[in-house]
Amino acid sequence: MYAVDRHDEVEELKDFPQQSVGAPVPLLLADDGELVLAYLLESETDEVAIVEFERIRAHYFGPPNDEALSGHPLYKKGLRFYGVYEVRNSSWVRALERMNRVHPNHRPGMFSDYRHFIFTFHDTTLECIATGVRAVARLPYVDQASLLEEMRRRLPGNIVSRV
Repeated sequence: MYAVDRHDEVEELKDFPQQSVGAPVPLLLADDGELVLAYLLESETDEVAIVEFERIRAHYFGPPNDEALSGHPLYKKGLRFYGVYEVRNSSWVRALERMNRVHPNHRPGMFSDYRHFIFTFHDTTLECIATGVRAVARLPYVDQASLLEEMRRRLPGNIVSRV
């Protein structure tokens, strides 16, 4: 994980559908440059949100869960349970930029469009560096196979069909 410094600022993004607090682990479908996320919603009917990320640079999917979230380096900056956040002035983005400086085609500012997003779930956390994120669908949940097919259709290049 990256080291947080005084520049990191956590801001909650409230335009995303509220996830179910007791839901199973969300689903991810990704390749080197794209990522689609699906998670169950807090609703009276079984619904899922599908979220698309633009120009993924990096992502991390794993701990902490909700019981250990207070151990996350951004918790003291405002990261909380069952939400969607953006980290402004992200240490992770700055670390990726520093790492890339050895590349012969590196240019100052080439990471300036990248943003750091965090989704905190019941059993896991998703963090990613991308140029954007948007909730694109709210659908009834039928089964996992149907959901994965819908996610696959939303990936440019349909990565599953290339395997």
